[in-house]
Amino acid sequence: MNVLKTLRARLPPFHPAILFILFFWLALAVLIVVAALYFRHPLFYFWRDFETPVLLLAGGAGAWSARRALRRAARRRDRLEALARLAVCLLLLGLVAGQEAWFRWQRFWVLQGGPPTERVGRHFVVGFRSFAEVKSLAERGLIGGIYVTRRNLRGESAPSLRRRIDELQEARARARLPPLFVMADQEGGEVSHLSPLIEAMPALAELLADGAQNLDARARAQGELQGRALASLGINVNLAPVVDLKPDGEEDWPDRYTKISRRAISADPQIVTRVASAYGEGLLAAGVQPTVKHFPGLRRVRADTHLAEAGLAGGARAHAADWLPFREVTARTGAAMMLAHVRLPDVDPRAPASLSRAVVQDVLRGDWNYQGILMTDDLNMGAVYAGGIGKAATAALDAGVDLLLVTYDPDQYYPALHAATKALRKARIGAGR
Repeated sequence: MNVLKTLRARLPPFHPAILFILFFWLALAVLIVVAALYFRHPLFYFWRDFETPVLLLAGGAGAWSARRALRRAARRRDRLEALARLAVCLLLLGLVAGQEAWFRWQRFWVLQGGPPTERVGRHFVVGFRSFAEVKSLAERGLIGGIYVTRRNLRGESAPSLRRRIDELQEARARARLPPLFVMADQEGGEVSHLSPLIEAMPALAELLADGAQNLDARARAQGELQGRALASLGINVNLAPVVDLKPDGEEDWPDRYTKISRRAISADPQIVTRVASAYGEGLLAAGVQPTVKHFPGLRRVRADTHLAEAGLAGGARAHAADWLPFREVTARTGAAMMLAHVRLPDVDPRAPASLSRAVVQDVLRGDWNYQGILMTDDLNMGAVYAGGIGKAATAALDAGVDLLLVTYDPDQYYPALHAATKALRKARIGAGR
């Protein structure tokens, strides 16, 4: 007790303002650490080109200003504040520089290629910033496909896009590699991501406005017309039709991106099956692979998987109506299937369908005997990205998923492939997958 009193007497008194300064800059340091976790995050892709230089400039300018203030400070309070500012700015510089260096190392490592990297890379379908970048990946066997949308086609015309896609496929042929999957999201209605390069068509739900007469023929005709337009650009996979059932009424929760009530065909699984099957047959007739989405169905999901995790309770009986279109349309058309980032706790309480070995191997490959192409929804989505895109890619491949989509933020392809290749080398991905 006497020792504590002696130490307390010798320590200089702390003014409340000094305590406030310490608390303020400590809180700011914590915020910077949290923000560093979101460095190069898909949510902030819109300012990716400016992210690193702006943060480094801010940190450098702040450190320079704090250093000058430290030299001029006469009072202890001013020195302490300048030191705190300097420490926070140096922390920002260190975190940003470290994260940027780590990304660049992963990108460099991936671009070195090699058999394991190529073996894993052929499962990735990627968005891209430029055709030059994606051509290098394609001709070296580091990807299996590309995703085209308005964002990466600025300045392109229909003829120039077709020419560029043909050049990519010719480069694959010269390298003795299989053709690329060239994917687009052209459902019709508000999800028409290649329009106006090709004519926008109405959502499939609008076919029901004219009643049931010739419904199958009209859906097939729309699929064939859509397919011919896509094929004219060199697109060989359409991420449509949506076979999620339409929710009852409008969503009663904040749904910023999914919008299933506006994209779904009907609440009746038999009608969905009829329309989607006929539409898929029309796509196939034009040489375009259809894709049913989003298994296990988003009708009863009450969270947006673009931003957060989501789950669906109940066993196979509870999902019978939702699953009927997936089973029937794939059986009739051989459509690929997109797996949503939605958990089925009765099947796998830990992993979403897109990353679940139980869902892929036991339900789809086992019970359903589905042998078509399985692909994930975009791994940039918050439901799986939050746990690390490398972990998500590894889990999906180990589950037996065929294609991994990394489309919205193409930079995430490099850390995802880097982590998955490392996992393969360490036998964390089954060799037979």
